[in-house]
Amino acid sequence: MTSAYLVLDLQNDLVHTDGASGKGPLGEAVRSRRIIENTNKVIAKARAAGAPVIFVRVGFSEDYRECSATSPMFSGLRKAGLMKLGSFGTEIHPDLDRMPEDILITKHRVSPFYGTELEVILRAKKISRIVASGVSTPAVVQACIREAHDRDYECVVVEDACAAPGATEHDESIAVLKRFAAVATADEVDFV
Repeated sequence: MTSAYLVLDLQNDLVHTDGASGKGPLGEAVRSRRIIENTNKVIAKARAAGAPVIFVRVGFSEDYRECSATSPMFSGLRKAGLMKLGSFGTEIHPDLDRMPEDILITKHRVSPFYGTELEVILRAKKISRIVASGVSTPAVVQACIREAHDRDYECVVVEDACAAPGATEHDESIAVLKRFAAVATADEVDFV
């Protein structure tokens, strides 16, 4: 079995102290739960095992052509000027151990599979097991795991490398994800 590590939406607009959401409850959860440190621990394990590390971010063109005006989640981004590709907000958090050989997937929706090259890359690398973590647990982490499950990947969620704006949202999401994936900590997770 071959594993890959998906680092989901740990980009500046969402998690950096200077990012739009990084100043609010989500950013506070990222810092208090040590998400960056725990993610780096898992990245190191993936690299030691020779597993690919795939960073996923959400971003839109300068004119937001991919941004749906009907989406409650994304429709306010254009007005606020957030998640614009080429900006600080869509860069991966600078404290993450990102290397030139890592893969970067840019998505325009919640799921990292929808409208991206992610599955083509996973299949080309003969990946059958996905280890995933990021923000937020009820959004991208759930979307990724549910879709990966339905595409017949074995899935593992790294619980202490995930966060949501509130502890209850996170805990409830993890409880639901246990139907689709194994749940481990950064110390427990392995790459096979």
